[in-house]
Amino acid sequence: MIILNETTGSQVIEFILTGITKRPELQGPLFVVFLLDYMAIVVGNMGLIILTSVDSHLQTPMYFFLRHLAFVDLGYSTAIGPKMLVGFTEEKNIISYNGCAVQLFFFGIFIASELFILSAMAYDRYVAICKPLYYMVIVSDMICWLLVAMSYLYSTMISLLFAIKLFKLSFCKSNAIRNFYCDSAPLLAITCSDTSEIELIIMIFAGFNFVSSLLIILISYTFILVTILRMNSSEGRHKAFSTFGSHLTGVVIFYGTLIFIYLQPQSSHSFEKDKIASVFYTLVIPMLNPLIYSLRNKEVKGALKRLFKKSCKPSLKCTI
Repeated sequence: MIILNETTGSQVIEFILTGITKRPELQGPLFVVFLLDYMAIVVGNMGLIILTSVDSHLQTPMYFFLRHLAFVDLGYSTAIGPKMLVGFTEEKNIISYNGCAVQLFFFGIFIASELFILSAMAYDRYVAICKPLYYMVIVSDMICWLLVAMSYLYSTMISLLFAIKLFKLSFCKSNAIRNFYCDSAPLLAITCSDTSEIELIIMIFAGFNFVSSLLIILISYTFILVTILRMNSSEGRHKAFSTFGSHLTGVVIFYGTLIFIYLQPQSSHSFEKDKIASVFYTLVIPMLNPLIYSLRNKEVKGALKRLFKKSCKPSLKCTI
């Protein structure tokens, strides 16, 4: 049941998230599915963070960026997942006004950071393949930290701007958000204020974030492909492809989902389609990324074996 605030001019103090489905018989099964999904996200991404932090063989720029990718994946899925799971157990999935603002703020930070960390990873692969002799000079520790720090700082600033501007609006049409988390589009749909300014701000910054990060990735990939095609050795080409194949897979899935949501024609746009796509990029992609970057990576699998052997007691037989 959805409660509407019908008093014109009044401001709501809480919102109701309509959730993924309105069918009560699906609440229990979906709770189990997404609980397992979130547990996989936590285990997979925390595992990558710990593994790339403690293993001496993984102390390279590539795994530095991968560690931060795992961190932002864990961050935005945690901003969404626990509250969504609680919603499956409640008759009315209520989120407070301030809680909604905080959720939108942190989700914005991590999702924007992911765009730029993916582009930093593409640049890292470009230097590794196209300029291998200068790799440790161009992609130094200081440059790595600078790129990541700038991503987090910029993402925090624009997310704070979005949250402040959005929650200065008056929400008096309804208090029902047609999604399973607080997102800008369903919030704008229930405001009775003029939204032209906030819509322009969102369009400018979201467009800049998407286009600039994707452009860096595409340019990096173009140079990588040209370099690979010029290689005489088939073994060298295979090795070069393997160094950025996982990243290419992750980029295609992530950007493909965002394109589906935000670049579809307005005539075919619907909250139900957005909801399905949002489930994919907020709770499925963070689960897939650790698999993409570990199952196809010999160095990560080797680090797992070394960590497992160290954790085994001398009296036990460990086999991998």
